[in-house]
Amino acid sequence: MIIASLAGRVDGDVTGLAGTVTVNGGDMKLRATVSDTSIQYGPSLSFSSISLEKPGSFIVDFIPQDKDVRFQFMNTARVMDKPLNLTYTHSRGANKTVLDGSLVIDPANKVSLNHAVGSNNFRLKYNYLHKGNTTFEPTYDFSKNAWDLAVSQRVFGDDVVRASYQSSSKILGLEYRKMRSVNGSFKVSASVNLSEPSKFPKLSGESTLSFEM
Repeated sequence: MIIASLAGRVDGDVTGLAGTVTVNGGDMKLRATVSDTSIQYGPSLSFSSISLEKPGSFIVDFIPQDKDVRFQFMNTARVMDKPLNLTYTHSRGANKTVLDGSLVIDPANKVSLNHAVGSNNFRLKYNYLHKGNTTFEPTYDFSKNAWDLAVSQRVFGDDVVRASYQSSSKILGLEYRKMRSVNGSFKVSASVNLSEPSKFPKLSGESTLSFEM
């Protein structure tokens, strides 16, 4: 089975397109992503990545533009009978390794840790789901000694309104994601840098259509 998706976005004065084609072959998936980062001055299509994936096990990404290969391995362990999801990501070109771990305490509570190996970059996030509709996500960045906070609310069924604040950059964000009934979605977002005198909001929009071939 082949699944394709097409996404268009408007970010200020910049308009772009991106397309993804996924070929499912049993336990494996082959995915190619084509991007057009800006169509403002004419089309310039290029492959963003070519990926081979075994869901829940590994992903190998080839990024032609950077001539880079990224390896990602996933596994799950049990800690006090709770699932601990682990992800190891290594970018060969940047020589960067990132470890992610998330401990699912119960359906409403999850703790996640992100660490770039060889650096002091640690991010600790707590995820709390309240009554199945409201999600609170406080995050502490040890390298910046700063807190971030995001709050999401389900509305009109599966639609989501999300507000966020990054204390290190003083960026306040608001996002609305609409899940359409026919294989698609769209997202509208606004952000304000509170450290800038003008505090003029930056608006962007994105629409995605998915279909099977």
